[in-house]
Amino acid sequence: MIRTPPRILATATAILLLAGQAHAQTPDDWNAGRLRMTRQGLQELLAMYEEAARSRGYSEELRARARYEADIVRVRLEEGDFQVGDRIVLQVEGQPQLTDTFTVASGTVLPLPVIGDISLKGVLRSELESHLHREIGRFIKDPVLRAHSLIRISVLGAVAQPGFYVVPSEALLTDVLMIAGGPAPQAKLTSIRVERGNSRIWDGEPLQQAIIEGRTLDQLSLRAGDRIIVPEPGQRHWLTVAQIVGTVSTLVYAITRVF
Repeated sequence: MIRTPPRILATATAILLLAGQAHAQTPDDWNAGRLRMTRQGLQELLAMYEEAARSRGYSEELRARARYEADIVRVRLEEGDFQVGDRIVLQVEGQPQLTDTFTVASGTVLPLPVIGDISLKGVLRSELESHLHREIGRFIKDPVLRAHSLIRISVLGAVAQPGFYVVPSEALLTDVLMIAGGPAPQAKLTSIRVERGNSRIWDGEPLQQAIIEGRTLDQLSLRAGDRIIVPEPGQRHWLTVAQIVGTVSTLVYAITRVF
C-alpha cells in the first residue's frame, strides 16, 4: 500500500510547472482528447516524476510530490487498473451470453459464461478491449467486441444525493458530481478534494486546474474506493461520514454511445 502524508498532493501539471520544464510537453495521452491513459503515456509521466524526484534543485516538498505520484503511476503500470468489484460492460457481436455487465472477482479475474475466468492483472483500462479481444479470441474466431470499465467511488458532502456510485472511468469529475444530484447551494466548490484511504490525493489549485482541463477519472488515476468530497463552509469530517451512513445509493451509469 502506498502511504503519504495527508497534505502531499501530486499532479502532472504541478510537477512540470514547478520543475521549470516550460519547454517540455506532457505526453499526448495526458489530455482531454484521450479518455484513458495509455501505457506509453504513463511511462512518460513516470520518467518525468522520477527526474523531478531526483533533482536537488527543487524543494523537498516538490520531490515528495514527485515521488508519491511516481509510486501511483508505477503501481498502475505493474498491477494494472482493475480491482475486485469493478464492472466491465461487454458487448460481443453474435454472443448474447457475453453481452452484459460483468464484475471483476477475487484474484482480479473477469468471470465470463462458457469461457471462464480471464485475468486482468497488469491490464490498464486503455488496454481492456485489446486484451479481451485476444483472450476471447482463443475461444471465438475473430470476435467483434466493445468493452469499457466502471468503477465504484463515493461522492460525499454538499451534494444533493451523497453516496456510492458506479461510473465510467472515462467520466469527468464534474459529470460525477451531477450524477450525485449536483453541488448544494452552500457547497464550497473551490475546496473540492479527492481522498484515498487516509490521504488526500487531489485538492486545491491542482484539482481546480484538472477540472478546467476536463480530465477524466482515469486521467486523474482514480480507482475503486476513492472519495470525492464537496465541503461546505464550516463542515466537519464527522458530518461527511454521517451523510454516507444515512444515505447510501448505488447507480450503474453506462455511456451507451460507446457501443
